[in-house]
Amino acid sequence: MELRHLRYFVAIAEEGSLTLAAERRLHTAQPSLSRQIRDLEREVGAPLLIRQARGTELTEAGRVFLDHARMALLQVEQAGEAARRAAQPAKPVFVLGFLTGQEVTWLPPALQVMRDELPSIEVTLASQTSPELAGALMRGQVDLAFLRRDDHAPGLVFRTVAREPLVAVLRSDHRLARSKTVKPQELLAETFINPTRTAPALKVVIDRYAARLRIALSSDYVADNLAMATSLVASTGGVTLLPLYAQNLLPPDVVIRPLQGEAPTIELALGYSRTNTSPLLKRFLSRVDEMIERVSKSLPQSL
Repeated sequence: MELRHLRYFVAIAEEGSLTLAAERRLHTAQPSLSRQIRDLEREVGAPLLIRQARGTELTEAGRVFLDHARMALLQVEQAGEAARRAAQPAKPVFVLGFLTGQEVTWLPPALQVMRDELPSIEVTLASQTSPELAGALMRGQVDLAFLRRDDHAPGLVFRTVAREPLVAVLRSDHRLARSKTVKPQELLAETFINPTRTAPALKVVIDRYAARLRIALSSDYVADNLAMATSLVASTGGVTLLPLYAQNLLPPDVVIRPLQGEAPTIELALGYSRTNTSPLLKRFLSRVDEMIERVSKSLPQSL
């Protein structure tokens, strides 16, 4: 069994389609990919995928194999990263990750902790989506990250640092912008821009909010990230729901309005790998309580 077989299988499982995996992830021909998976199934001794007209589904054996395949690939990446670090014992480096847009609030106090506790180290910043940050933490590529809690990220420790309300984001000339608050039911008549393609935690919050109010928010557009969501708001005149921190990144013609009633909230956490024994990480974590308290005092208490 070769590593490429594991990579191919994981790509198909995550995309839910041989065709999409071949085109988007693996850049190979579908017939060749099918042969590789058949070879893998012969070696495993059990069918792993069910081929259907609209894609593929995992068999029971495939679901069990997927967890082990992911872990094997992760261990290989960790081994390579550890070897590269050992080969370059230069100036200590601390890699700090941010869910894109959260740098505005959390980078200055984080850097202050670095200057106080770790003045002689090199700080590298990574700005990515939350799933990307979780993967980088597990691979040892990032030491500490501000991201969403991920229950499917084995070996990571999360510490809540803030909870933010979701707000309606709309164009300044939109009819709902004239109101101080937006009624959730008013969203039903609007072009809704779903901002959750790469934000599973946000998707859960929005879906639960809609279910609680018994409203159906149809996705007229689906955005890959916050910047795309706000651009679609500006270009289509539609409405989206985003965490409050989005107000720091809005173009001039886009505004936020609080949701009427009990607004949904989303958690921001500080995450790190349980296996990361870096003394730099330990020293940073010793100042986390102080940092959270300082930032919470500077955040607006209401909208």
